[in-house]
Amino acid sequence: MTVSPLSVRAQPRWALPQPADTGPIEALGATLHLPETVCRLLVARGMASPDDARQFLRPRLEQLHDPRLMGGLERAVERIVAAIRDGETIFIHGDYDVDGICSTTLLTRALRGMGATVVPFIPRRLQDGYDLTMAGVEAAVRAGAKVVVTCDCGTSAREPIRVLCEHGIDVIVSDHHLPGGPLPDCLAVLNPRRPGCDYPDKDLAAVGVAFKLALGVARALGASENPILGMLDLVALATVADIAPLRGENRILVRYGLRLMAETRNIGLRALIRAAGLEGKPLTSGRIGYILAPRLNAVGRLDHALRGVQLLTTEDESEANRIARELEELNRRRQDIDRATLTRVKEIIATIDLDATWGLVLAEEGWHPGVIGIVASRVVEEFARPTMLIAIHDGVGKGSGRSIPAFDLHAGLGECRDLLLRYGGHRAAAGLTVERDRIPELAERFNAVARARLVEDDLTPVVRVDLEVPLVAASGDMEKLLRHFEPFGVGNPAPVLMVRGARIQGPPRLVGRERDGLRLRLADGTVSLDALGWGMAPLAPSLTPGMEVDVAFRLERDEWNGRSFLQAKIAGLRW
Repeated sequence: MTVSPLSVRAQPRWALPQPADTGPIEALGATLHLPETVCRLLVARGMASPDDARQFLRPRLEQLHDPRLMGGLERAVERIVAAIRDGETIFIHGDYDVDGICSTTLLTRALRGMGATVVPFIPRRLQDGYDLTMAGVEAAVRAGAKVVVTCDCGTSAREPIRVLCEHGIDVIVSDHHLPGGPLPDCLAVLNPRRPGCDYPDKDLAAVGVAFKLALGVARALGASENPILGMLDLVALATVADIAPLRGENRILVRYGLRLMAETRNIGLRALIRAAGLEGKPLTSGRIGYILAPRLNAVGRLDHALRGVQLLTTEDESEANRIARELEELNRRRQDIDRATLTRVKEIIATIDLDATWGLVLAEEGWHPGVIGIVASRVVEEFARPTMLIAIHDGVGKGSGRSIPAFDLHAGLGECRDLLLRYGGHRAAAGLTVERDRIPELAERFNAVARARLVEDDLTPVVRVDLEVPLVAASGDMEKLLRHFEPFGVGNPAPVLMVRGARIQGPPRLVGRERDGLRLRLADGTVSLDALGWGMAPLAPSLTPGMEVDVAFRLERDEWNGRSFLQAKIAGLRW
């Protein structure tokens, strides 16, 4: 079997656990009566005190911060309460990804439940562009809005907000993106990341900010908070989809939200879960991120994201099923476009000297701006470089990028701001708009910034091993213990176990639609364990029955054809 070099991922470095001081581990075990494995992992993740460990293992809603700690929230609440009492129209302007759709849905449902007149709006990605633009301004004016509340956007929309204010419309920005310059001059900017905001948790997704705002309004009106708490399923969905760190408040919100999602009363969300084939299955953060969220994202990428809000606000079962089927079809189309775009991107990368290129900027006419962010993620996974992909149309490029842990993408683009029409985002993901003629200079500058901020080791993925165990310890009991650390994601990754000298039992098999998955059976003479590594098919020719390998993996329980079984999700192999 001949394997193209481009199909081989950058082979990771392994970071093995350092010998631990047994004192804190034993103290935790004695105080909390926990198994040594759990205590060892808690201490390794910085939770050596019993109080910190308790809070992590038993997150509670009572641990959430008071919404009033967020700068501008009380002023925003006061204005919304006045609008509700005076019967004024409140215009909710969201973004077209899952976070924006769920934030818009949450505020729409919450405020309507408190008697408000609400008009939800989400721009069309291709026609209207990103963020609050003049399309949103015109729609708010047509709706007769007296208050505009943005969701997951607005922090950088200074000019559109100025125009709204000139029309006598009060604007409340509810967002979580890093400011790219001065804040807009409006009634309130609710954003834990903005300068001057003392809110303790800076990691909230936009849906978390919307949740806080809705709670603030309910408390001001003396209304029941239960309908808002009942939408924690939407909060969990959006927080996971937006790859927000699953620590602090996000851990609490997602933990409760996932429980709620399993028995959700939201007709549209239930239809989406059913259409995705997840009905009756445990809803983990992994399944949300890789299966459910992409279906809701697809409508914003290829169609009109307002359809997603309609799905999540409908009370009609047949309408919910109809929209959910539409999203399934859109997601299949999106996957086809993804594959074609990724193939073309790899062809371009084959012409690039990667030794000299540490930051990738690739652009082409005809790419779909709705999928380039997903493709950029695939490029980062395979080539371990911060990557911006730009779709060019009518002389203007719209780009979406993803980054590696060592590189702050938003800050990196800030070094190129003079070449850009606009940009925004986070450390790990960002978007931009640029004139086509400026793209070559942008590529050169972006690479220079990457080379200045990174060292060569940063370009190699790292497998961080949490625990070294014998294969016999990778059991059902171990998997149950590790569930106490859920939900897993950025900021709280699933623990990685390592087994040395596991023997390969039988020949390796290639699996998956693209035949890019590697399936192995690992054994040590007493027990055996199924193992699966996505993207590791190129390693198959080097692996033979009976050979011994060190394997780093996440221990998970999987389901197939109604059967539940333990499986090692391979993070790294070496021999």
